[in-house]
Amino acid sequence: MATEIEPVQTTLPEDEVHAAVRARYAEAALAVAGSATAAEAASRSGALNDCCGEDGSRTWGSLLYADADRASLPDSAVLASLGCGNPTAVAELREGETVLDLGSGGGIDVLLSARRVGPTGRAIGVDMTDEMLELARRNAAEAGATNVEFRKGTIEALPLDDASVDVVISNCVINLAADKGAVFAEVARVLREGGRMGVSDVVADDSLSPAERAERGSFAGCIAGALSFDEFRYGLAAAGLTDIAIEPTHAVGDGMYAAIIRATKPAGWTAADRAGLRTALPSPTITRDLAMLDAGGCGCGSGGCC
Repeated sequence: MATEIEPVQTTLPEDEVHAAVRARYAEAALAVAGSATAAEAASRSGALNDCCGEDGSRTWGSLLYADADRASLPDSAVLASLGCGNPTAVAELREGETVLDLGSGGGIDVLLSARRVGPTGRAIGVDMTDEMLELARRNAAEAGATNVEFRKGTIEALPLDDASVDVVISNCVINLAADKGAVFAEVARVLREGGRMGVSDVVADDSLSPAERAERGSFAGCIAGALSFDEFRYGLAAAGLTDIAIEPTHAVGDGMYAAIIRATKPAGWTAADRAGLRTALPSPTITRDLAMLDAGGCGCGSGGCC
């Protein structure tokens, strides 16, 4: 008989997780806004100079995008890219669709999505950091993008109506969420029937415990908050999503991988269906809040682990 999910608490409450992540990305936004090159931005900001920054490899950041895409965007949108993949390349966006980007940062994925969906489509970014929202709106204005919008909010409580978007994307953001189950439920809620999710994120080997993931980097540094492959699949299925596929693309640490995650909201989806799936599926040890390190621990910002 399947068991219910047993929450595992972090060493910090949810509001402190949000505060730590917000502070990190505010620092990155301010560094980018005052810099002309990636090297200069990195020198100004530890947030750009560690795990998720531009380090000269195709592990993190803007080098994961095609040269033509990077060249077509404002420099500050490219410099602010802190992700582990390129979700716009795998989401198969179509003319006229409405796309939602979770944790939109400086706006690189929103701007690329807006071009792919065309003037009859729309791209919406949600971010909780004022400095990133200001940077993204400035980048959109510089790019002349008229079919974009940036809203303030958390990805655990999206400021969007039910069944209002066709596609949900994100780039190395779900691992930063304090409550992954809430994120999956919100994705299912805002997607239209038949809508799809295509995100890039960090995923851990199933054998790694939350504590072992935390040893590999800080929560705000994209590593410690990662779900395992089984946890990710279970969480998406528990939200009522189907056609779930997780494809690792490259290693980002010992037992940690950047991955493409896809899922679909089926026709006839209801909250009652979601509740039924939550009790019927086998339950690996999925955590509500994954372990994270305190300020004295081994985090990306301290120069280790990553």
